[in-house]
Amino acid sequence: MSHTPTVAIVGSGPIGSAYARVILESNPDVRVVMFEAGPQLTAVPGQSVRNIVHPEEKARARQMSQGPQSGAYRESLGIPAGAVVEGMFTARQGTHLLDFGGPGSAHAPTFPAAAAATNVGGQGAHWTCAIPRPAFSEKVDFIDDSEWDDLITTAEGLLHAQSAAFADSPIGSAIRAILDDEFGAELPPGYGVGTLPVAGDPQPDGSMVWAGANTVLGPLIEDGTAEAARFELRDLTLVRRIEHDGGAATGVTIEDLRTREVSFVPADVVVVAADAFRSPQLLWASGIRPRALGRYLTEHHVVITTVALDEERMGALVSEEQFRSELARRARNAADPVAAVNRIPFSEPDHPFSLQVMYAENPPFQLDPAHPAAGNRWGYVNMGYGVRKHPRVEDGVTFDDGELDYRGFPNMTIEYALTDAEEAELAEAHERVRRAGAALGTFVAEPRLLPNGSSLHYMGTMRMGQEDDGTSVADPWSRVWGYQNLIVGGNALIPTANTMNPTLMSVAIAVRGARRVAEQLAGAHAQVAR
Repeated sequence: MSHTPTVAIVGSGPIGSAYARVILESNPDVRVVMFEAGPQLTAVPGQSVRNIVHPEEKARARQMSQGPQSGAYRESLGIPAGAVVEGMFTARQGTHLLDFGGPGSAHAPTFPAAAAATNVGGQGAHWTCAIPRPAFSEKVDFIDDSEWDDLITTAEGLLHAQSAAFADSPIGSAIRAILDDEFGAELPPGYGVGTLPVAGDPQPDGSMVWAGANTVLGPLIEDGTAEAARFELRDLTLVRRIEHDGGAATGVTIEDLRTREVSFVPADVVVVAADAFRSPQLLWASGIRPRALGRYLTEHHVVITTVALDEERMGALVSEEQFRSELARRARNAADPVAAVNRIPFSEPDHPFSLQVMYAENPPFQLDPAHPAAGNRWGYVNMGYGVRKHPRVEDGVTFDDGELDYRGFPNMTIEYALTDAEEAELAEAHERVRRAGAALGTFVAEPRLLPNGSSLHYMGTMRMGQEDDGTSVADPWSRVWGYQNLIVGGNALIPTANTMNPTLMSVAIAVRGARRVAEQLAGAHAQVAR
């Protein structure tokens, strides 16, 4: 009887989903089993919670993602019934803080906003769907440009990239014109003010169906397809350990969180694509401990503000008829607050930042009715400058075998600090956001730097490299050094300093790794068949 190669994937977010789809579409002889520690939130696995129209259903789906802070799912997610956990609170809706202050909490005093999502689809169920292309030094320099372009284009296809979402919005167009007047002369050709590329599918009424992991999975979750017959997704299933022998992964030990049954699942390839903290934690717990594991942590810091759009400036660019038409279009999809998203992308040497400008009819917080900008007729923009963190070995997460977290894994301690290099760029970002805000209208929230970890875009803790020299965890094809069949995926592989949502970049890296896995399995299967 012939052996059907099995790939075990840990994590159901866009990266794990990209691995599953590329491998199954590239190799008809392989099966994929995907394990997710959290619950399925939507009828279609991995859908974006942003697409849920009913407020109560949306709130429930977000609560289900909140790990140890989830009321309805706390026992199945690792907190015993009746346990009182002090100081727990969520970060962004749909996520849970790693350092939540209770028993089994991580230690992250210098990275306090570090958070995760525990659900089918991972952060892909809650993200903003921003997918800018990396540029200049953000790119991985040991992947040549021609291959990189192909990988990025493939990733954009998997994510249903839209380069001109809301481009027909007259208010969005006016915002771009104002920003271009302020900054355009300072920016290089091709890197000026424009719309922000996003992942999703535009609808005839002008709204968007936002992309989630389901978008990436595609035919794998469609009834009757050849790929679906070879794909299995197990939610509420915690991978306890990667089993390995002599430099080869042999499978995974799992725990069914519904029944507490522990079992072993053999696999020819193991792909770990949880997140930038729990993936290295799983490797560590499995006795796989490259010197760089958990180190070189980066994110992009965000200087953020909210501005009420100026009536005179906007009225000079948008007619009353256009304005009323825009409001009518928005009224058809009131559940989604985002009406247009513009940006100024990263470029070097003079603009090592990314600006994102999101237009909405209402501010993201309750404004005092007596505030002069309350009920602003022209709406508001929430905007932020993404500022890079330069990688250094001192920043990262370590694991303590002598102290277990709430799930019984070696507990985490995150160490992180800003240096003079970041402080200088943050100071410039503050100046730029003040210029942008003053050009657009009136500040209703003073520009401020969000706490460390707020971006949710954590990179570097399993970074890829060209050589096994102790400064990287994975090779250029995302294989853990010393293992041909243990693959890691996600933002944690990014070795560069990045200023904006890195999902597109991580999916592109995953496409490269998945293609190599499919090739290797095809070769091994052919040898067995002979």
